[in-house]
Amino acid sequence: VQLQASGGGLVQTGGSLRLSCVPSGRTLSDYGVGWFRQAPGKEREFVAHIRRSGGNTYYADSVKGRFTISKDNAKNTAYLQMNSLQPEDTAIYYCALGTPIVSNIRQEGGYYYWGQGTLVTVSS
Repeated sequence: VQLQASGGGLVQTGGSLRLSCVPSGRTLSDYGVGWFRQAPGKEREFVAHIRRSGGNTYYADSVKGRFTISKDNAKNTAYLQMNSLQPEDTAIYYCALGTPIVSNIRQEGGYYYWGQGTLVTVSS
């Protein structure tokens, strides 16, 4: 299984980006989707999760109100819309597929498949 994450790039403070995640060999509707990020010199951290049904979403406090996670099962694509980007959002962003219970959505171990990451750089 491969997850193709794309949409990263260089953006100024306050700008927006939309990340996409496309799985090959798996149907997105069978999984919840998580986005994680890893900033230079830091551990990978949870960003957002959307349930398999697409009905419920969860966010890290640091991105709540600025980021929106969604999934289009018909297009087999998940998205992370990022608005009001700040320099501290600079990181490699990873998408992941899994079926974690709600209490595990922030844990990497709750996900079966991971993408290669896409770099987001926010300049001040």
